[in-house]
Amino acid sequence: MSNAKTESTVLSNGVKMPWLGLGVWKVKDDGEAERSVASAIEAGYRAIDTAAAYNNEEGVGAGIRASGVSRDEIFVTTKIWNADQGYESSLAAFEESRRKLGIDVVDLLLIHWPVKGKYVDTWRALEKLYKDGQVRAVGVSNFQIHHLQDVMQASELVPMVNQVEYHPLLTQEKLLAFTKENGIQLTAWSPLMQGNLDHQVLADIGAKYGKSAAQVVLRWDLQNGVVTIPKSVNPSRQQENADIFDFTLSSEDMALISALNQNKRFGSDPDNFNF
Repeated sequence: MSNAKTESTVLSNGVKMPWLGLGVWKVKDDGEAERSVASAIEAGYRAIDTAAAYNNEEGVGAGIRASGVSRDEIFVTTKIWNADQGYESSLAAFEESRRKLGIDVVDLLLIHWPVKGKYVDTWRALEKLYKDGQVRAVGVSNFQIHHLQDVMQASELVPMVNQVEYHPLLTQEKLLAFTKENGIQLTAWSPLMQGNLDHQVLADIGAKYGKSAAQVVLRWDLQNGVVTIPKSVNPSRQQENADIFDFTLSSEDMALISALNQNKRFGSDPDNFNF
C-alpha cells in the first residue's frame, strides 16, 4: 500500500497529483461523505475528488480533518457547477466551495461541464484564481478536443487536467492523444463503468495476475497515463481499488482491454447535455 501514497503524476505547472483518488459523486452529506473520505485516507488515498454539484463538500472537508493526516498531504479537487458559470459567478462559487470544504487553497479547480457561451469566461475566472494563488492547479471536466481548443485559444493558460468519462468501453483515444500532446493530464471518472465489469476478458486477465476485474481496469488506466478516481464508500472495496501498484499488465493484455471499446457512455455526452 505504501506506493499508493507516493505514486504521483506531475502536472504541467510542476504540481504533483496522485495517480489514484477517491471519487465522491452521489455520496451523501449525512455523515457518509465524512466516513468514506476518512476511511479512504486511512487506506492510503491522498486525493479526494468532489464538486459543488455533489452537495457534499462540507462532509469531504470534515473527513479530511477527521483523518488526522495533515492537509498539505491531501490533494483536493472541486468543480464549478453549470449554473454558476460565467466570470463573476464562478469567483463567488469558488468562495462558497472553499468555505464548505473549510480549506484555504484548493489543489485543483475544474469547470464541471462545457456550458455553451460560458465556459471561456469561466476559464478566465479560474485563471485569476490560479494567478492569485487561491488554487494550485486549474483544469476542466467533460471537455472534448474542440472545447479544449476554444479555451487554449482564448487564454495563455492551458488546462492542466481534463477529467472525463473514461473506461474500456469508452477509450477516447484521440482525446487522450491530444491531451498528452498538450501537457494536459487526463483523469477518468466512472473508471469502473458504474459496476458493469462483467466481461470475460477482464475476468481472464484478472485470473492471470491474481487481481479482480476492477483492479485490472484501474491498472489499465494508470498504464495509459490516466489518473483514476474510483468511487466507493466501502472500506474493503476502497482498499481493493488502491491495491493496483504491485503488478504490471503486459502490452498484449493492455490491447485486449482497449479492444473492448464501443464508444459507450454511461454518463452524458459533452456535446449534447441540457443541465
